[in-house]
Amino acid sequence: MFVRTESLPQAPQQHMAVRVHTPIGSAVVLWHGELQEADGRHLIEWTVDADIHWGQNTRPAAATEPELRQEGDRVIMRGLLHLTDDEAAYLQMGHWSVLFDLASPILTNMDETWVEINVGTASVALHPYRT
Repeated sequence: MFVRTESLPQAPQQHMAVRVHTPIGSAVVLWHGELQEADGRHLIEWTVDADIHWGQNTRPAAATEPELRQEGDRVIMRGLLHLTDDEAAYLQMGHWSVLFDLASPILTNMDETWVEINVGTASVALHPYRT
């Protein structure tokens, strides 16, 4: 997915944070690319270093459209949840997907339902594709 990123002021000894702008919203996430390329338009892959914990960081969504937003130090992702055969899941957010591990099994009737996943900013990262 193509996104626009803008670098943010950095504290010493921290991973570089950027504000990512997408067609469905924006949030502050970690940048796992070259520092000098943090500002710009990139084809990226999302990674989230947090498992889905149903009822804790994941819940049914009231709205049925994808969204990315920031609430304090949390990133909120809304999309269609798809369960896989290998006890994982992915969240379909518009034209792209984000892979998640499951902390515990989720009922199969939750497959292909709209959910919101709420994770800490420090657990979400962008990795630019090298072409």
